[in-house]
Amino acid sequence: MALPLKQKYLLGFVVVVLLLAAVKPFVYPTEEGSEEAIFEENVVTQNLSHDKKKHHRILSVPNYKAAFPDSQSVQIVAANKWGVHPVKNREDAEARKKELVYVGESPYYHVDKLNSSIPYLVPRAALLLQDIGQAFYDSLYMKGVPLNQLIVTSIMRSMDDVKKLQRHNGNATDNSCHLYGTTFDICYNRYHALDQEVRNDTLKWVLSEVLRDIRRDKRAYIKYEVKQGCFHMTVR
Repeated sequence: MALPLKQKYLLGFVVVVLLLAAVKPFVYPTEEGSEEAIFEENVVTQNLSHDKKKHHRILSVPNYKAAFPDSQSVQIVAANKWGVHPVKNREDAEARKKELVYVGESPYYHVDKLNSSIPYLVPRAALLLQDIGQAFYDSLYMKGVPLNQLIVTSIMRSMDDVKKLQRHNGNATDNSCHLYGTTFDICYNRYHALDQEVRNDTLKWVLSEVLRDIRRDKRAYIKYEVKQGCFHMTVR
């Protein structure tokens, strides 16, 4: 089987260096352990190590709906268990600092412009979001994919937010999981590029692997939302 051009060059380089190393003591004797001898040994070792470096494979999940099926009826139980009493508006949320934490920009995720929610979560959910973002970064690095931030599209909804939504969205429920500060949405069709944009489904595949592991560890209930283009999740 023919070797790729890069490997041919590398093999030729290694052969030449080894040949010179074998001949050199007879032409230009060098003391054992000298800086020049150590440099030649390091060059060969580093190039061989670089060539052997392999990125992890991207596997995704077999089926998004099957992998992330957790409905409102499942998630609302966890929301009631871990959440706060619904807040009336943003001012009410700001006055409840002992129960809620502010969710702003992070190295691991980007918060979209929030039109129907406010940037607050219970500490348990805020930690979950942070861990998902960090795991996503780690996975991108291990798979050799350019770094992109997750985009959070919806966080905590106040009762005023729900009323506004119901004016133009008949499916908006009075008892949304978002009311309890336990729930957030991460979109799967947009990302915030830090290195360079990745224009296919690669980022969605990597994200699905991260969320599959989070769900398997029983840290969150997750629903794959087709119309909203997001993963809707509630902390457990």
